Amino acid sequence: MSLKEPPDVESLRAALKELGDANMIRKAKRGKFGHLELQQTIQGTIEVTRQGMGFVTSEAFEEDILIPLGFLGTALNGDTVEVSLFAQNRTAKEHGKRREGEVVRVLARAKETLVGTVEQRRKTYSVVPDDRKFPVDVAIDAEDLLNAQPGDKVVVQIRSWGGTRLSPEGVIVEVLGRAGEVQTELLSVAREFKLPMNFPSEILEAAERIPTTISAGEIKRRLDFRQEICFTIDPDDAKDFDDAVSLDPLPGGLSRLGVHIADVSAYVNESMELDQEAYRRGTSVYFPNMVIPMLPEQLSNIVCSLRPHEDRLAFSVFMTVTPKGEIKDYEIRESVIRSARRFTYEEVEAILHGQPSDDPAPVLERLRAMHELSAVLTRRRMKEGSIDFESSEAKFRFDRHGKPVEIIKKVRLDSHRLVEEFMLLANKVVAMHIGLARKEDHIKPFIYRVHDSPDPDRIRELAAFVERLGFKLTLDGGVSSKAMQRLLDQVRGSEVENVINEVALRSMAKAVYSERNIGHYGLAFDYYAHFTSPIRRYPDLVVHRLLKEYRGGMERGRREHLLQQLPDIARHSSVRERVAMEAERAAVKVMQVEYMKRHLGDEFEGVISGATRFGMFVEINDLLVEGMIHVRDLQDDYYVYDEKNYALMGRRTGKRYRLGDSVRLKVVRVNAEEREIDFTIVEESTQARSGKRHRN
Repeated sequence: MSLKEPPDVESLRAALKELGDANMIRKAKRGKFGHLELQQTIQGTIEVTRQGMGFVTSEAFEEDILIPLGFLGTALNGDTVEVSLFAQNRTAKEHGKRREGEVVRVLARAKETLVGTVEQRRKTYSVVPDDRKFPVDVAIDAEDLLNAQPGDKVVVQIRSWGGTRLSPEGVIVEVLGRAGEVQTELLSVAREFKLPMNFPSEILEAAERIPTTISAGEIKRRLDFRQEICFTIDPDDAKDFDDAVSLDPLPGGLSRLGVHIADVSAYVNESMELDQEAYRRGTSVYFPNMVIPMLPEQLSNIVCSLRPHEDRLAFSVFMTVTPKGEIKDYEIRESVIRSARRFTYEEVEAILHGQPSDDPAPVLERLRAMHELSAVLTRRRMKEGSIDFESSEAKFRFDRHGKPVEIIKKVRLDSHRLVEEFMLLANKVVAMHIGLARKEDHIKPFIYRVHDSPDPDRIRELAAFVERLGFKLTLDGGVSSKAMQRLLDQVRGSEVENVINEVALRSMAKAVYSERNIGHYGLAFDYYAHFTSPIRRYPDLVVHRLLKEYRGGMERGRREHLLQQLPDIARHSSVRERVAMEAERAAVKVMQVEYMKRHLGDEFEGVISGATRFGMFVEINDLLVEGMIHVRDLQDDYYVYDEKNYALMGRRTGKRYRLGDSVRLKVVRVNAEEREIDFTIVEESTQARSGKRHRN
């Protein structure tokens, strides 16, 4: 009897697809298939919309389960729930209609506390949540007010979740201040995202016990780089300096580029409470006027920070680079450095553009050589397919009371690019050092920074969107990172640059930490890790430790432990990064709203950045402040949402407001508690009147 040949994989895939299309088998996630008999209940995480509908994500289904209005029970946004599926008729199946169901049980609550504003109705009190996805107020007994007054912003602990028709009940555990005041609103952001504002006393005491001097023995076992020229380049308001750079010429036109990173792992090991606290935080969080650090200031700003003219422990990556930007050789060493200068980005930019400087000639020569090398590295990276998003950021200037009096659009300088390129290169080299280890070695557990290729459906939507604005995204054979970069080059300098950059970013997968390397699509790197910021990112600290362990050799038991531990660290770090990003956006919005309070009735030029059935979002040019023009405030016609063209269309006049159109607007409402800004149209744009497209 002969063995049958293995089935052809492509034929199997085609057969599975045919059976799935015919509703004879069920398609689940990650390319898996199952029996058509669907379970009647599933478990998953629910996302609740502001309109009161829910979408439950479950491993059992490729698409989310829709929970219609009235079928949420007591489920709230982020809860883990059990859902009873509704019967699905044949017509719904044939038309691919989303499965629906009803929440029958809440298995785990996402939130036990929330932030909101106290209100009084006659003799009863309640807290109105800041979170719009929390659809009900929380009832508060008078004796549980903690002396809060109506109009105060508070943190409330949920005591009873009530029934489907009853409000939850709670007790106030913290009074933050008067709602609408800028410091109160910033504090409410920190509480909303559960950001730890203070370190426990035992953590601060542990940090204070760490010696600030370096022993002679420690210096002897490291590379002593203190006599060589290196320096830091940071924002003018930076307090912690975690990277320094050096550059020395070599024969044959080669250069020795050094990237020197604060060696936090020399002071914080994984058995310490300091490390456990850093892990819980995951990352530092940067608000416009304050930092919530991952490590206590004694470490982040003093012991580990690469302050000028002070000996500091570092982890250095030395790269021998050709005139074409190719890495010919590299070395990773524990070192001791002494920064010769603390530069700001603006100081370096002035020097690069010819402004006289009192700095020594060797320092200035290295700066100019670094500038030339960074330009070479940028060109090489772009040629290899890296995507260069020009994301705009706002910076604030404050008065003595901490209120914003000016919003400044950050400009990306050559000095920024210089540092970015060197950090990217060091991160790439470190990841390659581990990922390309010899095959006879054991697999080395590691934490990579990965970025998956974008979802094809989202990219097709992006291509259709930019085409309506007069631009082109090539989709031949799927979208490459080079094609995406060509699109960004097309829109650079146009009125819709910020809008298209933002929409393109939303169409991309999110970069995350992972123990599995799949490469970095956006950078077009096969190997990439985060190594350069251990003062403010926990994965970088772990990467430092792993590099040291591998140099000394690692036993099998330790490798097996890491194989189990690193996936959890990667997932947790990705979650904490996402929380930090959302909190930072909310804090920026607080400052923007506070600034716009002073501009009620003022007029600005803006660009339509989003359109919905209830109105359109508009971003003020240069200020990067986004607000809403409600349909109800468009008095000249009855407007309907044209989803296909991302536009609002007037039924009578045919007037169209579309993404990317320029408008003149007036500030009519500012609500600090809701973090909302409302505009009205003063003068419609040429595009709105004529329907013409932007073209480059």
